[in-house]
Amino acid sequence: MNRHLISREETQSFSQLANQLVYQQNELSHFIQQPFSEKELYAQMDRKKKAYSSESRATLVQEIKKAYASVKVDKAVTDNIELLTSEDTFTVTTGHQLSLFTGPLYFILKIQHVIELAKRLNQKGEKKVVPVFWMATEDHDLEEIQSIHLFNKQITWEREAQGAVGRMSTEKLDEFKSEIQQFFGNHEGSEVWQALDAYQGKNLAEATFNLVNHLFGKEGLVILDADNAELKKSLRPVLERELNEHASQKAVQEHTEDLEKAGFHGQAHTREINFFYLGENYRERLKEEGDAIVIDQKGQYSKEEVMQLFDENPASFSPNVILRPMYQEMILPNICYVGGGGEIAYWLQLKGVFDVNNVLFPLIQVRNSLGMLDDTTKKKMELANWDLKDLFSDVDQAKKDFVMKQSSDLDISPIRLKQEEIAFEIMEAITKVDAALHDFGKAEIARISKQIDTLEQKLIRAEKGKHEKVLKAMDQVKDRLFPGGTMMERKVNFFQLCADGQVFAHLQKLQEAIDPFENDFIILEWS
Repeated sequence: MNRHLISREETQSFSQLANQLVYQQNELSHFIQQPFSEKELYAQMDRKKKAYSSESRATLVQEIKKAYASVKVDKAVTDNIELLTSEDTFTVTTGHQLSLFTGPLYFILKIQHVIELAKRLNQKGEKKVVPVFWMATEDHDLEEIQSIHLFNKQITWEREAQGAVGRMSTEKLDEFKSEIQQFFGNHEGSEVWQALDAYQGKNLAEATFNLVNHLFGKEGLVILDADNAELKKSLRPVLERELNEHASQKAVQEHTEDLEKAGFHGQAHTREINFFYLGENYRERLKEEGDAIVIDQKGQYSKEEVMQLFDENPASFSPNVILRPMYQEMILPNICYVGGGGEIAYWLQLKGVFDVNNVLFPLIQVRNSLGMLDDTTKKKMELANWDLKDLFSDVDQAKKDFVMKQSSDLDISPIRLKQEEIAFEIMEAITKVDAALHDFGKAEIARISKQIDTLEQKLIRAEKGKHEKVLKAMDQVKDRLFPGGTMMERKVNFFQLCADGQVFAHLQKLQEAIDPFENDFIILEWS
């Protein structure tokens, strides 16, 4: 399988900040712990070892073992959980919303990136590294995750519910799975069907846990659902600080202002109190109104009463986007967080939050990003005489450039030169005869110019008709690489790559393409 690289900047598919996070993290040193590098990963192990308590490690391992107690566990996972008991074992982590049946392809790519990063780090030194997938079970935007795009069709879990998506029952999930099975009807009992069988549980968190474990258990991936009362007990001093000092709000505002001075915009918005309360089928913000704390659908409380609620049921309190990353670093022996460019960008606002809570900030890294060229697409590229860089060009401009190259008769630049000469002569004559006609002359010249534009467009359309096959191939290549105008990895579901019913062979091909120390965009020739 051939693998090609192209600079992310040349793809024009990533923001300036995302590119800087990949190529020049050192220029963002004010907002991070240290720029990402292999050398700094080992240095971060030493820093984390000093900052991470044995009590936190014991609680983490205890709760992970509970989560896996009723699950079929691969030996690689069991071994990694046992490794976590050692103070010389650390984690590299990625996380994601509970996207339906893995959602867009980058759900898979993020996980494979941390798996590969852990492998590479484990090849050197005595310290060990475990890959972790953090399930964002407390997010509440069901609409954002309840559909997948598979073989040019949108398949939706027809479900209406509110609150944390991880706690939602799997009502009607079988109907969604049946619709997917229809695409693989000729492969009944295949690995795709086995993955669908694994995708089950009493709620969406459990179903996602089981599916991800099925796909990546052999790689030793440890899955963590931190919507857990024992783990959340560590958040008590953070909540108290939020209620009494608004500490996170002040820290984020300061870093966001610095970020804006550097020419970038903040991604995440902070509040006075950055916690939600999770009730049955609802997730409500803690809002400060005078001396009271209001939780819609729950009631009004004093700060002391809120702390009492926390002590009674820590699992009911959920850190929002400002505090979730810090919560992760509090409970894990983590050295690096891996995510997409936009996701990693909002971490730049959070260093102050870590500092005021005395939590070590991790190294941060933008995951590998890739696109795939199948044999049909490669043939169409050859027909269009496209190279890799052409894949990211504006298709309408590419068509025009192609057509212009095919016929010298389309070059009307001599006509435009004559038009400019005539325009000059017209305005010169008007100035001599009657200066009051100046605006009229300008309007007539504009009308003539527009007519020449129309003539050029008609000539191009006529020429395009002679090259319909090539121009159609250009559209098909773009539609394949950018379905719906967005990058393939951000829309297409992984199982679209499994039309033959196989899963693990295709996962392995993707895994082999991942390089955790590669910065450029990866293009795979996929067959």
